[in-house]
Amino acid sequence: MTTTKNYPDNITALYARLSQEDALDGESNSIANQKKILLKYATDNGFPNPTFFIDDGVSGVMFDRPGWNEMIRLSEAGKVQTVIVKDMSRMGRDYLKVGYYTESFFAERDIRYIAINDGVDSDKGDNDFTPFRNLFNDFYARDTSKKIRAVMRAKGNAGEHLCTNPPYGYMKDPDNKKRWIVDEEAATVVKRIFDLCIAGKGPMQIAKILTANKVLTVKAYYAKRDGKAMPDNLYRWDFKTIVGILEHPEYTGCTVNFKTYSKSHKLKKRLQNAPENQRIFLNTQPAIIEEQVFERVQELRANKRRPTKTGRQGLFSGLLYCADCGEKLYFCTTNSFTPKQEHYVCSNYKSNTGTCSAHFIREETLKLFVLQRIFDVTAMFFDDIQSFQNMVYQQRFEEAEKAVKRQKKELEQARKRIAELDRIFKRIYEDDINGTISHERFLKLSAEYEAEQKELTEFVKVEQAAVDTYEQDRTDFDSFAAVIRKYVGIRELTPTIVNEFVKKIIVHAPDKSSGHRRQKIEIVWNFIGELEQDEDKQTVERQRKSRTA
Repeated sequence: MTTTKNYPDNITALYARLSQEDALDGESNSIANQKKILLKYATDNGFPNPTFFIDDGVSGVMFDRPGWNEMIRLSEAGKVQTVIVKDMSRMGRDYLKVGYYTESFFAERDIRYIAINDGVDSDKGDNDFTPFRNLFNDFYARDTSKKIRAVMRAKGNAGEHLCTNPPYGYMKDPDNKKRWIVDEEAATVVKRIFDLCIAGKGPMQIAKILTANKVLTVKAYYAKRDGKAMPDNLYRWDFKTIVGILEHPEYTGCTVNFKTYSKSHKLKKRLQNAPENQRIFLNTQPAIIEEQVFERVQELRANKRRPTKTGRQGLFSGLLYCADCGEKLYFCTTNSFTPKQEHYVCSNYKSNTGTCSAHFIREETLKLFVLQRIFDVTAMFFDDIQSFQNMVYQQRFEEAEKAVKRQKKELEQARKRIAELDRIFKRIYEDDINGTISHERFLKLSAEYEAEQKELTEFVKVEQAAVDTYEQDRTDFDSFAAVIRKYVGIRELTPTIVNEFVKKIIVHAPDKSSGHRRQKIEIVWNFIGELEQDEDKQTVERQRKSRTA
Protein backbone atom coordinates (compact mmCIF):
# COMPACT_ATOMS: atom_id res chain seq x y z
CA MET A 1 0.00 0.00 0.00
CA THR A 2 1.29 3.46 -0.92
CA THR A 3 1.84 5.66 2.13
CA THR A 4 1.17 9.36 2.34
CA LYS A 5 4.92 10.05 2.28
CA ASN A 6 5.25 8.49 -1.18
CA TYR A 7 3.05 11.20 -2.69
CA PRO A 8 4.44 14.66 -3.57
CA ASP A 9 2.92 17.79 -2.10
CA ASN A 10 0.44 19.86 -4.13
CA ILE A 11 -1.16 16.92 -5.94
CA THR A 12 -3.62 17.58 -8.73
CA ALA A 13 -6.09 14.74 -8.18
CA LEU A 14 -7.62 13.52 -11.45
CA TYR A 15 -10.65 11.50 -10.37
CA ALA A 16 -12.47 9.11 -12.76
CA ARG A 17 -15.42 6.85 -11.94
CA LEU A 18 -17.56 4.49 -13.99
CA SER A 19 -20.52 2.38 -12.84
CA GLN A 20 -21.98 -0.60 -14.68
CA GLU A 21 -24.97 1.51 -15.70
CA ASP A 22 -22.77 4.37 -16.95
CA ALA A 23 -20.83 1.89 -19.10
CA LEU A 24 -23.97 1.41 -21.20
CA ASP A 25 -23.64 4.99 -22.41
CA GLY A 26 -20.67 3.99 -24.58
CA GLU A 27 -17.11 5.22 -24.97
CA SER A 28 -17.80 8.80 -23.82
CA ASN A 29 -17.92 7.77 -20.17
CA SER A 30 -15.25 5.06 -20.29
CA ILE A 31 -12.37 5.24 -17.84
CA ALA A 32 -9.89 5.54 -20.73
CA ASN A 33 -11.77 8.50 -22.19
CA GLN A 34 -12.08 10.22 -18.78
CA LYS A 35 -8.34 9.82 -18.14
CA LYS A 36 -7.55 11.25 -21.56
CA ILE A 37 -9.75 14.33 -20.96
CA LEU A 38 -8.48 14.87 -17.41
CA LEU A 39 -4.78 14.59 -18.28
CA LYS A 40 -5.11 16.89 -21.30
CA TYR A 41 -6.92 19.53 -19.21
CA ALA A 42 -4.31 19.34 -16.40
CA THR A 43 -1.40 19.53 -18.88
CA ASP A 44 -2.87 22.37 -20.96
CA ASN A 45 -3.58 24.44 -17.85
CA GLY A 46 -0.30 23.75 -16.07
CA PHE A 47 -1.60 21.88 -13.00
CA PRO A 48 1.32 20.26 -11.10
CA ASN A 49 1.77 16.62 -10.13
CA PRO A 50 -1.31 15.14 -11.89
CA THR A 51 -2.26 11.87 -10.12
CA PHE A 52 -5.07 9.53 -11.11
CA PHE A 53 -7.60 8.07 -8.65
CA ILE A 54 -9.85 5.51 -10.33
CA ASP A 55 -13.06 3.68 -9.34
CA ASP A 56 -14.19 1.36 -12.11
CA GLY A 57 -17.56 -0.41 -11.84
CA VAL A 58 -18.65 1.49 -8.70
CA SER A 59 -22.06 3.15 -8.27
CA GLY A 60 -22.17 6.92 -7.86
CA VAL A 61 -24.63 6.74 -4.96
CA MET A 62 -21.98 5.02 -2.82
CA PHE A 63 -19.06 7.06 -1.49
CA ASP A 64 -17.20 4.14 0.07
CA ARG A 65 -14.93 3.62 -2.97
CA PRO A 66 -11.23 2.66 -2.92
CA GLY A 67 -10.03 5.39 -5.29
CA TRP A 68 -12.20 8.06 -3.72
CA ASN A 69 -11.19 7.06 -0.18
CA GLU A 70 -7.50 7.30 -1.10
CA MET A 71 -7.99 10.79 -2.56
CA ILE A 72 -9.90 11.93 0.54
CA ARG A 73 -7.19 10.47 2.81
CA LEU A 74 -4.55 12.51 1.00
CA SER A 75 -6.79 15.59 1.11
CA GLU A 76 -7.06 15.28 4.88
CA ALA A 77 -3.26 14.98 5.03
CA GLY A 78 -2.90 18.26 3.12
CA LYS A 79 -1.39 16.68 0.01
CA VAL A 80 -4.14 17.60 -2.51
CA GLN A 81 -4.27 21.08 -4.03
CA THR A 82 -6.81 20.57 -6.83
CA VAL A 83 -9.49 17.98 -7.68
CA ILE A 84 -10.55 17.65 -11.32
CA VAL A 85 -13.39 15.49 -12.68
CA LYS A 86 -14.90 15.18 -16.15
CA ASP A 87 -18.34 16.26 -14.88
CA MET A 88 -20.27 16.46 -11.61
CA SER A 89 -21.84 13.02 -12.03
CA ARG A 90 -18.35 11.39 -11.98
CA MET A 91 -17.89 12.61 -8.44
CA GLY A 92 -21.20 11.05 -7.38
CA ARG A 93 -24.97 10.93 -7.74
CA ASP A 94 -25.95 11.65 -4.14
CA TYR A 95 -26.63 15.39 -4.14
CA LEU A 96 -26.27 15.65 -0.35
CA LYS A 97 -22.83 14.02 -0.30
CA VAL A 98 -21.66 15.89 -3.40
CA GLY A 99 -22.82 19.14 -1.83
CA TYR A 100 -20.94 18.33 1.38
CA TYR A 101 -17.64 17.73 -0.40
CA THR A 102 -17.86 20.68 -2.82
CA GLU A 103 -19.25 23.26 -0.39
CA SER A 104 -17.66 22.16 2.90
CA PHE A 105 -14.89 19.56 2.74
CA PHE A 106 -12.91 21.03 -0.16
CA ALA A 107 -13.62 24.64 0.85
CA GLU A 108 -12.38 24.11 4.43
CA ARG A 109 -9.08 22.74 3.08
CA ASP A 110 -8.64 25.33 0.29
CA ILE A 111 -8.84 22.60 -2.34
CA ARG A 112 -9.82 23.84 -5.79
CA TYR A 113 -12.58 21.81 -7.44
CA ILE A 114 -13.13 21.65 -11.22
CA ALA A 115 -15.78 19.81 -13.28
CA ILE A 116 -14.61 20.30 -16.87
CA ASN A 117 -17.73 19.62 -18.96
CA ASP A 118 -20.07 21.36 -16.50
CA GLY A 119 -18.02 24.57 -16.37
CA VAL A 120 -17.60 24.36 -12.60
CA ASP A 121 -14.47 25.91 -11.04
CA SER A 122 -14.47 26.84 -7.36
CA ASP A 123 -11.80 29.52 -7.96
CA LYS A 124 -14.21 31.34 -10.28
CA GLY A 125 -17.00 31.57 -7.74
CA ASP A 126 -20.25 29.68 -7.16
CA ASN A 127 -22.17 28.29 -10.10
CA ASP A 128 -25.86 28.82 -9.30
CA PHE A 129 -26.87 25.93 -11.48
CA THR A 130 -24.54 23.39 -9.78
CA PRO A 131 -26.96 22.40 -6.96
CA PHE A 132 -29.67 21.70 -9.56
CA ARG A 133 -27.24 19.68 -11.66
CA ASN A 134 -26.37 17.59 -8.58
CA LEU A 135 -30.06 17.06 -7.94
CA PHE A 136 -30.62 15.92 -11.54
CA ASN A 137 -27.72 13.47 -11.18
CA ASP A 138 -29.39 12.13 -8.03
CA PHE A 139 -32.69 11.77 -9.92
CA TYR A 140 -30.88 9.84 -12.65
CA ALA A 141 -29.48 7.37 -10.09
CA ARG A 142 -32.89 6.99 -8.46
CA ASP A 143 -34.61 6.43 -11.80
CA THR A 144 -31.99 3.87 -12.83
CA SER A 145 -32.45 2.08 -9.51
CA LYS A 146 -36.23 1.92 -10.03
CA LYS A 147 -35.78 0.42 -13.49
CA ILE A 148 -33.32 -2.18 -12.22
CA ARG A 149 -35.62 -3.07 -9.32
CA ALA A 150 -38.56 -3.44 -11.71
CA VAL A 151 -36.55 -5.81 -13.88
CA MET A 152 -35.40 -7.82 -10.85
CA ARG A 153 -38.94 -7.93 -9.48
CA ALA A 154 -40.24 -9.28 -12.79
CA LYS A 155 -37.50 -11.91 -12.93
CA GLY A 156 -38.07 -12.86 -9.29
CA ASN A 157 -41.82 -13.24 -9.72
CA ALA A 158 -41.20 -15.40 -12.78
CA GLY A 159 -39.12 -17.82 -10.69
CA GLU A 160 -35.74 -16.94 -12.18
CA HIS A 161 -32.65 -17.03 -9.98
CA LEU A 162 -31.78 -13.51 -8.84
CA CYS A 163 -28.28 -14.29 -7.54
CA THR A 164 -25.41 -14.00 -10.01
CA ASN A 165 -23.68 -17.22 -8.98
CA PRO A 166 -25.31 -20.45 -7.79
CA PRO A 167 -24.51 -21.66 -4.25
CA TYR A 168 -21.68 -24.09 -3.58
CA GLY A 169 -22.82 -27.49 -4.82
CA TYR A 170 -24.40 -26.18 -8.01
CA MET A 171 -23.08 -24.74 -11.26
CA LYS A 172 -24.64 -23.02 -14.23
CA ASP A 173 -25.84 -25.27 -17.04
CA PRO A 174 -23.49 -24.65 -20.03
CA ASP A 175 -26.47 -25.01 -22.38
CA ASN A 176 -28.74 -22.66 -20.41
CA LYS A 177 -27.11 -20.13 -18.08
CA LYS A 178 -30.40 -19.55 -16.26
CA ARG A 179 -30.53 -23.16 -15.06
CA TRP A 180 -28.52 -24.75 -12.25
CA ILE A 181 -27.14 -28.28 -12.38
CA VAL A 182 -25.49 -30.28 -9.62
CA ASP A 183 -21.72 -29.97 -9.22
CA GLU A 184 -21.19 -33.54 -8.04
CA GLU A 185 -17.84 -33.04 -6.29
CA ALA A 186 -19.04 -30.03 -4.29
CA ALA A 187 -22.46 -31.59 -3.69
CA THR A 188 -20.76 -34.53 -1.95
CA VAL A 189 -19.27 -32.08 0.56
CA VAL A 190 -22.64 -30.37 1.04
CA LYS A 191 -24.28 -33.73 1.81
CA ARG A 192 -21.51 -34.54 4.26
CA ILE A 193 -22.02 -31.23 6.07
CA PHE A 194 -25.75 -31.94 6.48
CA ASP A 195 -25.01 -35.52 7.62
CA LEU A 196 -22.58 -34.23 10.24
CA CYS A 197 -25.21 -31.80 11.50
CA ILE A 198 -27.76 -34.62 11.75
CA ALA A 199 -25.10 -36.52 13.70
CA GLY A 200 -25.13 -33.76 16.31
CA LYS A 201 -22.13 -31.73 15.19
CA GLY A 202 -22.25 -27.92 15.31
CA PRO A 203 -20.83 -25.59 12.61
CA MET A 204 -17.54 -25.11 14.49
CA GLN A 205 -17.09 -28.87 14.91
CA ILE A 206 -17.95 -29.51 11.25
CA ALA A 207 -15.44 -26.88 10.15
CA LYS A 208 -12.72 -28.56 12.24
CA ILE A 209 -13.57 -31.99 10.79
CA LEU A 210 -13.39 -30.75 7.19
CA THR A 211 -10.14 -28.94 7.93
CA ALA A 212 -8.61 -32.04 9.53
CA ASN A 213 -9.72 -34.17 6.57
CA LYS A 214 -8.12 -31.65 4.17
CA VAL A 215 -11.29 -30.90 2.24
CA LEU A 216 -10.77 -27.93 -0.08
CA THR A 217 -12.55 -24.78 1.10
CA VAL A 218 -15.20 -23.24 -1.13
CA LYS A 219 -12.78 -20.57 -2.35
CA ALA A 220 -10.02 -23.11 -3.01
CA TYR A 221 -12.41 -25.45 -4.81
CA TYR A 222 -13.62 -22.70 -7.14
CA ALA A 223 -10.01 -21.66 -7.84
CA LYS A 224 -9.07 -25.25 -8.71
CA ARG A 225 -12.19 -25.80 -10.84
CA ASP A 226 -11.77 -22.55 -12.77
CA GLY A 227 -8.02 -22.82 -13.17
CA LYS A 228 -7.21 -19.72 -11.08
CA ALA A 229 -4.51 -19.03 -8.51
CA MET A 230 -5.04 -21.05 -5.35
CA PRO A 231 -5.52 -19.20 -2.01
CA ASP A 232 -3.05 -19.54 0.86
CA ASN A 233 -5.36 -21.53 3.15
CA LEU A 234 -6.60 -24.48 1.09
CA TYR A 235 -8.32 -26.41 3.88
CA ARG A 236 -9.11 -23.98 6.71
CA TRP A 237 -12.91 -23.95 6.82
CA ASP A 238 -14.71 -21.08 8.55
CA PHE A 239 -17.75 -21.97 10.67
CA LYS A 240 -19.63 -19.06 9.05
CA THR A 241 -19.33 -20.84 5.70
CA ILE A 242 -20.84 -23.97 7.29
CA VAL A 243 -23.73 -21.94 8.74
CA GLY A 244 -24.43 -20.41 5.33
CA ILE A 245 -24.56 -23.84 3.68
CA LEU A 246 -26.83 -25.29 6.38
CA GLU A 247 -29.29 -22.40 6.01
CA HIS A 248 -29.53 -22.48 2.19
CA PRO A 249 -33.05 -23.77 1.27
CA GLU A 250 -32.04 -23.92 -2.42
CA TYR A 251 -30.35 -27.26 -1.69
CA THR A 252 -33.83 -28.83 -1.54
CA GLY A 253 -34.34 -27.93 -5.21
CA CYS A 254 -36.36 -24.73 -4.73
CA THR A 255 -35.70 -21.09 -5.54
CA VAL A 256 -36.32 -18.47 -2.84
CA ASN A 257 -36.49 -14.91 -4.19
CA PHE A 258 -36.70 -11.59 -2.33
CA LYS A 259 -35.02 -12.94 0.83
CA THR A 260 -33.53 -9.50 1.48
CA TYR A 261 -34.27 -5.88 0.59
CA SER A 262 -32.74 -2.42 1.01
CA LYS A 263 -34.55 0.63 2.31
CA SER A 264 -32.99 2.92 -0.27
CA HIS A 265 -30.85 2.74 -3.39
CA LYS A 266 -28.27 4.76 -1.43
CA LEU A 267 -27.91 2.12 1.29
CA LYS A 268 -25.79 -0.98 0.74
CA LYS A 269 -27.07 -2.81 3.83
CA ARG A 270 -29.51 -5.61 3.01
CA LEU A 271 -32.30 -6.39 5.49
CA GLN A 272 -34.02 -9.73 5.97
CA ASN A 273 -37.40 -9.80 4.28
CA ALA A 274 -40.46 -11.16 6.10
CA PRO A 275 -41.39 -14.73 4.99
CA GLU A 276 -44.73 -13.54 3.57
CA ASN A 277 -42.86 -11.16 1.23
CA GLN A 278 -40.60 -13.89 -0.15
CA ARG A 279 -41.46 -16.00 -3.21
CA ILE A 280 -40.70 -19.73 -3.22
CA PHE A 281 -40.66 -21.78 -6.42
CA LEU A 282 -40.39 -25.55 -6.04
CA ASN A 283 -38.41 -27.99 -8.20
CA THR A 284 -36.42 -25.36 -10.08
CA GLN A 285 -33.21 -27.42 -9.95
CA PRO A 286 -32.19 -30.95 -8.88
CA ALA A 287 -32.24 -31.36 -5.10
CA ILE A 288 -29.01 -32.12 -3.25
CA ILE A 289 -30.66 -32.43 0.19
CA GLU A 290 -34.08 -33.96 0.90
CA GLU A 291 -36.59 -31.45 2.20
CA GLN A 292 -37.22 -33.48 5.37
CA VAL A 293 -33.48 -33.58 6.10
CA PHE A 294 -33.20 -29.82 5.58
CA GLU A 295 -36.13 -29.13 7.92
CA ARG A 296 -34.70 -31.46 10.56
CA VAL A 297 -31.37 -29.65 10.37
CA GLN A 298 -33.14 -26.32 10.92
CA GLU A 299 -34.83 -27.75 14.02
CA LEU A 300 -31.50 -29.02 15.35
CA ARG A 301 -29.85 -25.68 14.60
CA ALA A 302 -32.61 -23.94 16.58
CA ASN A 303 -31.75 -26.16 19.56
CA LYS A 304 -28.01 -25.55 19.73
CA ARG A 305 -26.00 -28.11 21.67
CA ARG A 306 -22.81 -27.24 23.46
CA PRO A 307 -20.34 -29.76 24.93
CA THR A 308 -19.80 -29.76 28.69
CA LYS A 309 -16.57 -28.48 30.25
CA THR A 310 -15.21 -32.04 29.99
CA GLY A 311 -15.65 -31.86 26.22
CA ARG A 312 -18.43 -34.48 26.16
CA GLN A 313 -21.83 -33.94 24.62
CA GLY A 314 -25.01 -35.73 25.57
CA LEU A 315 -26.64 -38.06 23.07
CA PHE A 316 -30.01 -36.39 23.75
CA SER A 317 -28.82 -32.81 24.29
CA GLY A 318 -31.31 -30.32 22.89
CA LEU A 319 -34.11 -32.93 22.69
CA LEU A 320 -35.18 -33.27 26.34
CA TYR A 321 -37.91 -31.06 27.81
CA CYS A 322 -39.41 -30.83 31.29
CA ALA A 323 -43.05 -31.93 31.44
CA ASP A 324 -43.86 -29.41 34.19
CA CYS A 325 -42.14 -26.14 33.24
CA GLY A 326 -41.41 -26.80 29.55
CA GLU A 327 -37.71 -25.88 29.83
CA LYS A 328 -34.87 -28.01 28.49
CA LEU A 329 -32.98 -30.59 30.48
CA TYR A 330 -29.22 -29.95 30.58
CA PHE A 331 -26.59 -32.63 30.18
CA CYS A 332 -24.38 -33.06 33.26
CA THR A 333 -21.22 -35.11 33.62
CA THR A 334 -18.22 -35.51 35.89
CA ASN A 335 -14.46 -35.75 35.45
CA SER A 336 -14.55 -39.41 36.45
CA PHE A 337 -15.40 -40.45 32.88
CA THR A 338 -18.00 -42.87 34.24
CA PRO A 339 -20.87 -43.12 31.73
CA LYS A 340 -23.31 -44.22 34.44
CA GLN A 341 -22.85 -40.85 36.17
CA GLU A 342 -23.85 -38.81 33.10
CA HIS A 343 -27.38 -37.50 33.46
CA TYR A 344 -29.86 -34.77 32.53
CA VAL A 345 -31.59 -32.34 34.87
CA CYS A 346 -34.19 -29.58 34.39
CA SER A 347 -32.59 -26.19 33.70
CA ASN A 348 -35.06 -24.59 36.13
CA TYR A 349 -33.93 -26.83 38.99
CA LYS A 350 -30.66 -25.02 39.78
CA SER A 351 -29.63 -27.20 42.74
CA ASN A 352 -33.06 -27.01 44.37
CA THR A 353 -33.10 -23.19 44.30
CA GLY A 354 -35.04 -22.80 41.04
CA THR A 355 -38.73 -22.92 40.26
CA CYS A 356 -38.90 -26.59 39.24
CA SER A 357 -37.93 -30.03 40.57
CA ALA A 358 -34.92 -31.97 39.30
CA HIS A 359 -36.58 -34.23 36.71
CA PHE A 360 -33.31 -36.17 36.96
CA ILE A 361 -32.68 -39.03 34.51
CA ARG A 362 -29.47 -40.89 33.66
CA GLU A 363 -28.34 -41.05 30.07
CA GLU A 364 -27.76 -44.82 30.23
CA THR A 365 -31.36 -45.31 31.36
CA LEU A 366 -32.62 -43.07 28.61
CA LYS A 367 -30.54 -44.89 25.99
CA LEU A 368 -32.10 -48.24 26.91
CA PHE A 369 -35.59 -46.74 26.95
CA VAL A 370 -35.34 -44.98 23.56
CA LEU A 371 -33.67 -47.99 21.92
CA GLN A 372 -36.45 -50.25 23.19
CA ARG A 373 -39.12 -47.85 21.94
CA ILE A 374 -37.48 -47.78 18.51
CA PHE A 375 -37.55 -51.60 18.52
CA ASP A 376 -41.24 -51.54 19.51
CA VAL A 377 -42.20 -49.07 16.77
CA THR A 378 -40.15 -50.94 14.18
CA ALA A 379 -41.82 -54.25 15.16
CA MET A 380 -45.28 -52.69 14.92
CA PHE A 381 -44.41 -51.29 11.51
CA PHE A 382 -43.19 -54.55 10.00
CA ASP A 383 -45.82 -56.76 11.68
CA ASP A 384 -48.63 -54.90 9.92
CA ILE A 385 -47.72 -51.74 8.02
CA GLN A 386 -51.33 -50.90 7.17
CA SER A 387 -52.50 -51.23 10.77
CA PHE A 388 -49.56 -49.11 11.93
CA GLN A 389 -50.39 -46.46 9.35
CA ASN A 390 -54.05 -46.50 10.36
CA MET A 391 -53.08 -46.11 14.02
CA VAL A 392 -50.88 -43.12 13.22
CA TYR A 393 -53.62 -41.49 11.15
CA GLN A 394 -56.24 -42.20 13.79
CA GLN A 395 -54.16 -40.77 16.64
CA ARG A 396 -52.83 -37.79 14.79
CA PHE A 397 -55.36 -36.92 12.13
CA GLU A 398 -58.80 -38.18 13.23
CA GLU A 399 -59.80 -34.95 14.96
CA ALA A 400 -57.82 -32.82 12.52
CA GLU A 401 -59.57 -34.46 9.57
CA LYS A 402 -62.96 -33.38 10.87
CA ALA A 403 -61.70 -29.81 11.24
CA VAL A 404 -60.17 -29.87 7.75
CA LYS A 405 -63.42 -31.05 6.18
CA ARG A 406 -65.18 -28.13 7.85
CA GLN A 407 -62.42 -25.75 6.72
CA LYS A 408 -62.61 -26.94 3.12
CA LYS A 409 -66.38 -26.41 3.10
CA GLU A 410 -66.00 -22.91 4.54
CA LEU A 411 -63.24 -22.14 2.02
CA GLU A 412 -65.49 -23.14 -0.87
CA GLN A 413 -68.29 -20.93 0.46
CA ALA A 414 -65.89 -18.00 1.00
CA ARG A 415 -64.51 -18.25 -2.54
CA LYS A 416 -68.02 -18.33 -4.00
CA ARG A 417 -68.95 -15.25 -1.99
CA ILE A 418 -65.79 -13.40 -3.16
CA ALA A 419 -66.70 -14.13 -6.80
CA GLU A 420 -70.28 -13.08 -6.13
CA LEU A 421 -69.11 -9.78 -4.61
CA ASP A 422 -67.13 -9.07 -7.79
CA ARG A 423 -70.33 -9.46 -9.82
CA ILE A 424 -72.35 -7.34 -7.37
CA PHE A 425 -69.77 -4.56 -7.44
CA LYS A 426 -69.85 -4.55 -11.24
CA ARG A 427 -73.66 -4.24 -11.23
CA ILE A 428 -73.81 -1.37 -8.73
CA TYR A 429 -71.03 0.42 -10.63
CA GLU A 430 -73.14 0.22 -13.80
CA ASP A 431 -76.19 1.40 -11.81
CA ASP A 432 -74.16 4.36 -10.59
CA ILE A 433 -73.09 5.27 -14.12
CA ASN A 434 -76.68 4.92 -15.42
CA GLY A 435 -78.08 6.91 -12.53
CA THR A 436 -80.21 4.02 -11.27
CA ILE A 437 -78.82 4.61 -7.78
CA SER A 438 -77.35 7.76 -6.29
CA HIS A 439 -73.59 8.16 -6.14
CA GLU A 440 -73.76 8.44 -2.36
CA ARG A 441 -75.57 5.10 -2.23
CA PHE A 442 -72.97 3.58 -4.54
CA LEU A 443 -70.10 4.76 -2.33
CA LYS A 444 -71.72 3.32 0.79
CA LEU A 445 -72.49 -0.06 -0.81
CA SER A 446 -69.10 -0.37 -2.47
CA ALA A 447 -67.30 0.36 0.81
CA GLU A 448 -69.34 -2.34 2.59
CA TYR A 449 -68.75 -4.90 -0.16
CA GLU A 450 -65.04 -4.14 -0.38
CA ALA A 451 -64.65 -4.51 3.40
CA GLU A 452 -66.47 -7.86 3.29
CA GLN A 453 -64.37 -9.07 0.37
CA LYS A 454 -61.14 -8.03 2.07
CA GLU A 455 -62.13 -9.91 5.22
CA LEU A 456 -63.06 -13.03 3.22
CA THR A 457 -59.80 -12.91 1.26
CA GLU A 458 -57.80 -12.86 4.49
CA PHE A 459 -59.92 -15.71 5.86
CA VAL A 460 -59.24 -17.81 2.75
CA LYS A 461 -55.49 -17.15 3.06
CA VAL A 462 -55.35 -18.30 6.70
CA GLU A 463 -57.62 -21.32 6.30
CA GLN A 464 -55.89 -22.52 3.13
CA ALA A 465 -52.54 -22.42 4.94
CA ALA A 466 -54.00 -24.66 7.67
CA VAL A 467 -55.36 -27.11 5.08
CA ASP A 468 -52.01 -27.19 3.26
CA THR A 469 -50.21 -27.94 6.53
CA TYR A 470 -52.59 -30.83 7.22
CA GLU A 471 -52.10 -32.28 3.75
CA GLN A 472 -48.32 -32.07 4.17
CA ASP A 473 -48.50 -33.80 7.55
CA ARG A 474 -50.36 -36.72 6.01
CA THR A 475 -47.54 -37.30 3.53
CA ASP A 476 -44.96 -37.36 6.34
CA PHE A 477 -45.77 -40.99 7.16
CA ASP A 478 -43.71 -42.09 4.14
CA SER A 479 -40.75 -40.12 5.47
CA PHE A 480 -40.99 -41.86 8.86
CA ALA A 481 -41.32 -45.23 7.12
CA ALA A 482 -38.11 -44.49 5.22
CA VAL A 483 -36.28 -43.84 8.51
CA ILE A 484 -37.54 -47.14 9.97
CA ARG A 485 -36.38 -49.10 6.90
CA LYS A 486 -33.02 -47.30 6.98
CA TYR A 487 -32.19 -48.45 10.52
CA VAL A 488 -33.57 -51.99 10.69
CA GLY A 489 -31.63 -54.11 13.15
CA ILE A 490 -29.73 -51.35 14.94
CA ARG A 491 -27.88 -52.48 18.06
CA GLU A 492 -26.95 -49.14 19.59
CA LEU A 493 -27.95 -45.51 19.33
CA THR A 494 -25.90 -42.87 17.55
CA PRO A 495 -26.58 -39.11 17.36
CA THR A 496 -27.65 -39.54 13.72
CA ILE A 497 -30.16 -42.27 14.57
CA VAL A 498 -31.57 -40.31 17.51
CA ASN A 499 -31.92 -37.11 15.47
CA GLU A 500 -33.62 -38.88 12.57
CA PHE A 501 -36.13 -40.73 14.77
CA VAL A 502 -36.80 -38.30 17.60
CA LYS A 503 -38.10 -34.74 17.48
CA LYS A 504 -38.21 -34.26 21.24
CA ILE A 505 -38.53 -36.18 24.51
CA ILE A 506 -40.68 -35.00 27.42
CA VAL A 507 -39.48 -36.08 30.87
CA HIS A 508 -41.86 -36.15 33.85
CA ALA A 509 -40.91 -35.90 37.49
CA PRO A 510 -40.28 -39.32 39.13
CA ASP A 511 -43.05 -40.94 41.19
CA LYS A 512 -41.89 -42.87 44.27
CA SER A 513 -45.30 -43.39 45.93
CA SER A 514 -45.35 -47.13 45.19
CA GLY A 515 -41.94 -47.75 46.73
CA HIS A 516 -40.40 -47.92 43.29
CA ARG A 517 -39.03 -45.07 41.23
CA ARG A 518 -41.31 -44.74 38.22
CA GLN A 519 -40.79 -42.00 35.66
CA LYS A 520 -42.98 -41.29 32.67
CA ILE A 521 -41.26 -40.36 29.41
CA GLU A 522 -43.01 -39.25 26.23
CA ILE A 523 -41.33 -39.47 22.83
CA VAL A 524 -42.42 -37.18 20.01
CA TRP A 525 -41.28 -38.83 16.79
CA ASN A 526 -40.21 -36.96 13.70
CA PHE A 527 -42.94 -36.70 11.04
CA ILE A 528 -45.68 -38.56 12.96
CA GLY A 529 -45.67 -36.98 16.43
CA GLU A 530 -46.62 -39.01 19.55
CA LEU A 531 -47.86 -42.61 19.57
CA GLU A 532 -50.12 -43.77 22.40
CA GLN A 533 -48.95 -47.17 23.69
CA ASP A 534 -49.09 -49.24 26.88
CA GLU A 535 -48.29 -47.30 30.03
CA ASP A 536 -45.55 -49.79 30.90
CA LYS A 537 -43.74 -48.99 27.68
CA GLN A 538 -43.96 -45.29 28.42
CA THR A 539 -42.52 -45.57 31.92
CA VAL A 540 -39.04 -46.19 33.26
CA GLU A 541 -39.19 -48.22 36.48
CA ARG A 542 -36.29 -48.83 38.79
CA GLN A 543 -36.16 -50.65 42.11
CA ARG A 544 -34.79 -48.86 45.16
CA LYS A 545 -32.10 -51.47 45.34
CA SER A 546 -30.90 -50.95 41.78
CA ARG A 547 -30.98 -47.19 42.25
CA THR A 548 -28.57 -47.31 45.15
CA ALA A 549 -26.31 -49.86 43.48
